[in-house]
Amino acid sequence: MSAQPRRADARRNLDRVVRAGIAAFEDLGDTPSLEEVARRAGVGIATVYRLVGGREGLVRAAFEAFFAEEIEPLALTARTAADPWRALTHALAATVERMAAHRVLLAAAHRSGAVSVDTAERYLGPLAHALAAAQHAGQARPDLLVRDLAAIVVMALATTHPGDPDGLDRRRYLALLLEGARPGTRPPQPLPPPAPRPAPARAAAQADQHHSKEV
Repeated sequence: MSAQPRRADARRNLDRVVRAGIAAFEDLGDTPSLEEVARRAGVGIATVYRLVGGREGLVRAAFEAFFAEEIEPLALTARTAADPWRALTHALAATVERMAAHRVLLAAAHRSGAVSVDTAERYLGPLAHALAAAQHAGQARPDLLVRDLAAIVVMALATTHPGDPDGLDRRRYLALLLEGARPGTRPPQPLPPPAPRPAPARAAAQADQHHSKEV
């Protein structure tokens, strides 16, 4: 009779530890101590070790919770949407934004091996159905591959930088990448504006303007 409450307590403690770990990675950077995570979770350090087995285990548990709750559902929703292209682009845009918000945890997860082939399949599998439906409807170019969708996410995330706290650049370049995924007979769509650039970038901006006039 006493085993069930202990299991329930362990589940609650694990949930607190995982969520404290996710928050600590984003608040403190890539080196939150297990003591700090324990403090935030309101448990002892021994409980953290018992539940996740150390720092690498914490990274894996935190990433799995983040992926299962915030990323995987995006792909699953896109799979059954009535408008496959709209659902696909929403899933990719939301994925980029949520990953950008947890980029410290993602970097730690990559280094620890928490991001596996299975993880990619859980995300790209459902998106493959949405992509096939969009191609069948003439909404996506027929030569687009599901792995291209993963590359689009990675490339958009690569434009995230500290000088663009609002994420204007990643939204601009995501829109550009998605525009390239459409059939070629459509007229080009306007792109979102880029992030403002500091003074040293003015020369590059002027060069862009000069190039535009020549074209």
